[in-house]
Amino acid sequence: MTQRNPDSELQPLARQIKAWGQTLGFQQVGITDTDLRQAEQHLERWLAAGRHGEMGFMARHGYKRSRPPLLVEGTRRIISVRMDYLPSHDDPQAVLDDPELGFISRYALGRDYHKVMRNRLQKLARLIEQETGPFGYRCFVDSAPVLEKPLAQKAGLGWRGKHSNIVNRKAGCWFFLGELYTDLPLPIDSPEADHCGRCTACIDSCPTQAIVAPYEVDARRCISYLTIELQGPIPELLRPLMGNRIYGCDDCLMACPWNRFARPADEQDFQPRNGLDSPQLLALIAWDEETFLRRLEGSPVRRIGHQRWLRNIAVALGNGPARPDIAAALARQLSHPSELVREHVAWALGRVRGEG
Repeated sequence: MTQRNPDSELQPLARQIKAWGQTLGFQQVGITDTDLRQAEQHLERWLAAGRHGEMGFMARHGYKRSRPPLLVEGTRRIISVRMDYLPSHDDPQAVLDDPELGFISRYALGRDYHKVMRNRLQKLARLIEQETGPFGYRCFVDSAPVLEKPLAQKAGLGWRGKHSNIVNRKAGCWFFLGELYTDLPLPIDSPEADHCGRCTACIDSCPTQAIVAPYEVDARRCISYLTIELQGPIPELLRPLMGNRIYGCDDCLMACPWNRFARPADEQDFQPRNGLDSPQLLALIAWDEETFLRRLEGSPVRRIGHQRWLRNIAVALGNGPARPDIAAALARQLSHPSELVREHVAWALGRVRGEG
């Protein structure tokens, strides 16, 4: 990778990078170095406790996740970016309060954020290249062994809240993160101080008590993990606690008082599509695989596949009202070829019929 001038000479470029980032739709851009020793220790303790569940990818790649130059040789700085995604005119609590609707995490209502942000980061890199000439870089958006939250905190985008997500004083925590690894010795920004104080709203709000201590989440109890990452059956003891959440969970974000400063996103790609902001569960469970793939094309929800989609919806229906039409919809799935689907449907049907 190329050698660059001392960082003091690159102050104007750093300011320009932040201006370009704003133009490209990022609400904030920060720059940090590659020292993640403290985050590495936290990750190792978390993995040793088994709190990553089946997410084996969190333990793979050795130190590449916590030592950026091992992932991308020559990396000296990370440009960390924030992009807000909270939909306009949205009332997530109203969806959670209606057992006939399915709740989908608000980050997944629109187009796949991976593609949207990666394209913007690539554009940012090309703008930098026009200014500096060829330089070494790689873009990441939740797509490689990258500790994006500690990097964002070090870059001044916010602090890590007790729910483990990044919180920003001016924007709350409804935003995506992305990174541009680079060999440019840019000046770095100061980390944001922790402003959670004595607040425990996020911990108190978790439906499954997955936030086992401040700043520590046990993924094995987290509804986002259970509905998205978990491949097999959802533990029966946790199913009743999931309510109507069929893809992810936003309760800890919704509880954070700093979100009173959050603003609806202007990005059209993140606005709800296909009625996913308040979908009827009875309509969703009737989708066959072809309908699932067609209706969710370009959506991050598609990654869980049709079987886990039906698994999650069955649990939500089992937590809903005991009505003949709901029982009939579930009964139609009892012959589904997937054992995973059949097992969850049978559980839900037993509850709707008052047998469980």
